[in-house]
Amino acid sequence: MEFGFDARTEELRETLHEFLVDRVYPAEPVHAAQVAEAGDPWSRPPVLAELKAQARERGLWNLFLPHPEYGAGLTNLQYAPLAELTGRSPHLAPEALNCAAPDTGNMELLAEFGTPEQRERWLRPLLDGRIRSAFCMTEPEVASSDAANIATRIRRDGDHYVIDGRKWWSSGAMDPSCEIFVVMGKTDPDADRHRQQSMILVPRDTPGVTVRRGMTVFGFTDGAHGGHAEITFEGVRVPAANLLGAEGAGFAIAQARLGPGRIHHCMRLVGMAERALELLCRRAAERVAFGRPLAEQGVVRDWIAESRVRIEQARLLVLKTAWLMDTVGNRGAHTEIQAIKIVTPAMAEWVIDKAIQAYGAAGVSQDTPLAALWTQARTLRLADGPDEVHRASLARRELRRWTQPTSI
Repeated sequence: MEFGFDARTEELRETLHEFLVDRVYPAEPVHAAQVAEAGDPWSRPPVLAELKAQARERGLWNLFLPHPEYGAGLTNLQYAPLAELTGRSPHLAPEALNCAAPDTGNMELLAEFGTPEQRERWLRPLLDGRIRSAFCMTEPEVASSDAANIATRIRRDGDHYVIDGRKWWSSGAMDPSCEIFVVMGKTDPDADRHRQQSMILVPRDTPGVTVRRGMTVFGFTDGAHGGHAEITFEGVRVPAANLLGAEGAGFAIAQARLGPGRIHHCMRLVGMAERALELLCRRAAERVAFGRPLAEQGVVRDWIAESRVRIEQARLLVLKTAWLMDTVGNRGAHTEIQAIKIVTPAMAEWVIDKAIQAYGAAGVSQDTPLAALWTQARTLRLADGPDEVHRASLARRELRRWTQPTSI
């Protein structure tokens, strides 16, 4: 594996770094002020539209999508350091580049499994940033960490499907520009447990769809992901042509979606940790306590050294995973995908926590980005599968190597 980035990646990194410094970081307080002035925590303030236009002018658009027909055509290894940079401002940069979840995963699904009509109707406007989308999988009544539990029903009725169920933590649904929901539900409860589910496209304005409320994340609206919603589907009728992929393929499609989604989150988490470490070092150099700068306090130096070690370890594993996904495919990188999903959120949470500690009360306030960064890292120990599920699966896979019969 090469440790250096190729010329195209380096060029994009430089362009993106300049964009962050010149446009994104200065826009962070503007964004907060515009959201507060609007009085709607899920509103999309004007500064976001400005950033999107500026990013597109610089060629920083749809970098996540490996399909040259639709995106930049970058490999996972090329995209990794770019996604890391966007993680330094996770509430603005990913959306500014049209690289924000859940749209990224939904666009990948449409590109991979959508019909030509579905791609023209929904993928094109998503690629252009004209609309946003939501992913509706998690449910309040079942343990959704086991996707086979999903209870929402999708019943065939002639040339239509009828959907009944209740979802929550439906990412993207609170965004005013969200127009399409990707909904997972059961089409055949009697089939094999991993063949019971299907995915279907439901336009937001379909009768019977009700967005009940927005869900907050440690008190934050998590607008970077379009907000999360509780939604009910009551007798929702959509054409059979809205089925995404084949009937009964919903579980497999979900797994195909979650692999890239998990590594994208981990790429950005490395960037979040880097920004927290930078803030920690700046604070340590500037602040004096008990007659000495914090940077001369042994415990603070220990935090800084340990942060650097943990960040480098996580980054290397993320890059290895990206390389494997490019060379042997997502299935071949399954162990590493689970490993980074366990390691990287915990790493970022630890580093951000130490930066918060160095800032004292300011660290938990709105005057630094640290509190918002911490909630992102902590939440990602649950999103796309909780730590415990990944650990259990990873252990089973590891044990299988030693419990299979061997010839003597």
